[in-house]
Amino acid sequence: MAITATMTPEQVRRRTLYSGTIGAIVEWYEYTVYATAAALVFGPLFFPAMAPGIGQIAALATFGVGFVARPIGAFVAGHLGDRIGRKATLILTFAIMTVATVLIGLLPTYAQVGIWAPILLCVLRLAQGFAVGGEWGGAAIIAVENAPKGRRGFYGSWPQIGVSCGLLLGTAAVTASAAISGDAFETWGWRVPFLLAVVLAAVGLYIRLNAAESPEFLAEQARMVEAGEQHKAPLKVLFKHHRKPLLIAIFGRFAEAGNYYLFTVFVLSYVTTTLEVPRNYGLIAVMIGSALNIVMIPVFGRLSDIIGRKKTFFLGGTAIIVTAWPIFALVQTGQQWAIILGVALFLALGHALVYAPLPALYCEMFPTAVRYSGISVGYQMASILLAGFMPALAGAIVLWTGGTDVVVLIIIATTAIAMLSISFTPETKDIDLATVGQSAR
Repeated sequence: MAITATMTPEQVRRRTLYSGTIGAIVEWYEYTVYATAAALVFGPLFFPAMAPGIGQIAALATFGVGFVARPIGAFVAGHLGDRIGRKATLILTFAIMTVATVLIGLLPTYAQVGIWAPILLCVLRLAQGFAVGGEWGGAAIIAVENAPKGRRGFYGSWPQIGVSCGLLLGTAAVTASAAISGDAFETWGWRVPFLLAVVLAAVGLYIRLNAAESPEFLAEQARMVEAGEQHKAPLKVLFKHHRKPLLIAIFGRFAEAGNYYLFTVFVLSYVTTTLEVPRNYGLIAVMIGSALNIVMIPVFGRLSDIIGRKKTFFLGGTAIIVTAWPIFALVQTGQQWAIILGVALFLALGHALVYAPLPALYCEMFPTAVRYSGISVGYQMASILLAGFMPALAGAIVLWTGGTDVVVLIIIATTAIAMLSISFTPETKDIDLATVGQSAR
């Protein structure tokens, strides 16, 4: 059913919120399936000529390759989102992501085509990264710009659960496929979760096609027509007039950008290859932690509407710093309950607290005309600076030092940088989005 004039504003808001959230879930399911496969099987399948430890690092590095394309996707999607609309851009990124994911599921291995296997894997991974580079900003904006007064933090937090929902579904799909395929998991079992993306994509595309365009974007377009203003290149305006909020957006992500992948991707590899415990220990821990993360993110998004974005973020940053050492101590016991508790502690507390307020906070820092560009570029630049190669870096550190102390210090340092960055922005929970950056017009 398409959106009609007979729908109430609340119905339109909810449908648009569902569009951003479900689209994010599907895209992050596809992204998670790749990350999990890279941690578990891509080493021997695509890099068999390397020693096991080095091959595993190479496989995790292909996960990081996707992050190289993320800023490019952010630049392109940001430009399109600010010029032609949020909805059309989100449909484009969704289609690119799904096609790339399905093709990975059909990809021949090194044993079948030699060096072409890892090359094609990296190319398709780049396509995934390009798509995700434009997805987060659009999903966040369409939720926040449609939110009722006083609830932008809550509405903006819903697309954030797409990451953990996708992580939960992706991990569950890999776990189920591994159980069903058994010893054949490395032969064909790993492909099944990638191919299932077709079914999920059909649902997500239908919902996204029936979503409404952002009222803030439509109002800005109407204002420009009425004022006789010409469209300016969003990226040019962004870098000329909004450098400070852009830098804050980049460094503000340091609390969760790399740390999230340490506790979801790196931990899977670490407990399997270093601690030599059953693969399902890590998979179950990530699934339980993701489920708790899904529950807590909207709670903390609403908290940010009450006490403010900055206070909520600072609570999360403090939690990450305080719990970093205890979490790794729990994981290193190799006990299933301890691994589950450690991963859950990070995802349900520290990560959820810093991640929930980001969409609203970032949207409140940029004017409508450059909002898609601003939050997409800021968010994804942090990804390439920190997140993308963090699992591979952590794997190399453990291989060289024999321990995780340096990894923990990186977690603490990056979180402190993020908290310092966010301290330079004013509290914005009560600001009118239409008035943001008016002096820069």
